[in-house]
Amino acid sequence: MSNDTVDKLVIFLAKRDGIDKLVKTFQYVSKLVHWHVEATKPELAQRFKQWEVASGLSRKAFRTGRFLTGFNLLRRNPGATPTLRLLAVLANAGEMVYWSFDHLLWLSRIGTLDAKFARRLSFISAFGESFGYVFFIIADFILMKQGLAKERQLVAPDHEEKSKDVEESLRKIKVDRVMRLMAVAANVADLIIALADIEPNPFCNHVVTLGISGLVSAWSGWYRNWPS
Repeated sequence: MSNDTVDKLVIFLAKRDGIDKLVKTFQYVSKLVHWHVEATKPELAQRFKQWEVASGLSRKAFRTGRFLTGFNLLRRNPGATPTLRLLAVLANAGEMVYWSFDHLLWLSRIGTLDAKFARRLSFISAFGESFGYVFFIIADFILMKQGLAKERQLVAPDHEEKSKDVEESLRKIKVDRVMRLMAVAANVADLIIALADIEPNPFCNHVVTLGISGLVSAWSGWYRNWPS
């Protein structure tokens, strides 16, 4: 018997990324609601602000040890070509800086480390995050371009592969492209959020920009992690 929606939700929430995307949704929905009702219902707005802060801190706790993911990827499968390997090193190095300092930021925010370090830790974490996202995005575009080239080869009239094999290969290429587009969407959205920390500006720091970016990132992650 195939899994139904409830089965898939249970599997999804059993993953660290799954629960992170759910709590991230809470975080940015509450941010938008707080902004929307702040002027008219300050007491309700404060409750949503507390939900936003609690969600953000919870996500930092869930991510403990996450820096090992990038390290392990570089050990096991850094990329098929020198270019992709270089991009993987740069992207994951940035992400490892992000995760490492994000752990320290969490300790600062909850009072284990001195709160005076929070601003600097946040900046370093966001800088590493932004640095990594740039190279993740470039790598995804390169891989999508390679997929398109392979797709054109498969549909060429003189291609000799059997039709059933061609259909399966095309299906895999299209699935991979959608997943990479979701990854790019999430990385661009998270890059905007990180830039708001690194270089505050009216666009990136606007609540609506941050809220929508957070939800784009969260829901892209939902799509990518949802069981098939």
